[in-house]
Amino acid sequence: MQVFVNEKIFKYAEISLFELHGIHKKDADVIILNGFPTNENAMLKDGDKVTLIKRGEVLSEDELENLMMARHTPQIHEKLKQATVAIAGLGGLGSNVAISLARIGVGKLILIDFDVVEPSNLNRQQYYVSQIGMRKTEALKLNLMQINPFITYETHNVYVTENNVENLFNSADIIVEAFDVAENKAMLINNVLSHFPAKKIIAASGMAGSFSSNLIQTKRPFENLYLVGDEVNEATFNCGLMAPRVAIAANHQANMVLRLIIGDDEV
Repeated sequence: MQVFVNEKIFKYAEISLFELHGIHKKDADVIILNGFPTNENAMLKDGDKVTLIKRGEVLSEDELENLMMARHTPQIHEKLKQATVAIAGLGGLGSNVAISLARIGVGKLILIDFDVVEPSNLNRQQYYVSQIGMRKTEALKLNLMQINPFITYETHNVYVTENNVENLFNSADIIVEAFDVAENKAMLINNVLSHFPAKKIIAASGMAGSFSSNLIQTKRPFENLYLVGDEVNEATFNCGLMAPRVAIAANHQANMVLRLIIGDDEV
């Protein structure tokens, strides 16, 4: 019979759960059988899935690789590993996009921002009180390393202008626009479409307030431009940027990145 141990397949004529524990990871203090934690021994059946965990232990690269491959399927996982995504702006949109892309195992993330973490960022951005005053590039990389230390992170603590767009984004397969200011958004979009006619850029506009989640959509106004948001509700007096709606828009962007990587360019 075949049993899965931490997503790897092993063959046994017969074996009990505790015997398996002793063979594969006897120092594990959490045993999960077919999705349920257990402290009781049992004879295993063909197709059973066992996860053995030692609390506080950092996964090896091979272990994390096997777990992610099992979740994503090998073909999709390999495409994700080969991709390079640049994120311009690491605020409410960019930091949330980066978290999702690190979790799915995108091979390389290029993180670009000139700013530092401020107290007002904490209501919607993926930083912590202890990181106030740090450069966002440095703080976010530290946080992403806690999620997935085995992908490549390239950081640029720089203000994006027309003069450095080519150098910053040349190696990226896909570009995520995550700026706050409309003029900066337009500058990046126009320069990417001009300098890199084959690259896709995913921008965002309109995710402020507490309006309906369903108003946020992903659209494709041009062949290589995707636009996320409701295109109406920008941050104004009495209509600020808050975590739920910003994160919804960010994950629309992240999901569009995923779709493009696996070869689906429709919204």
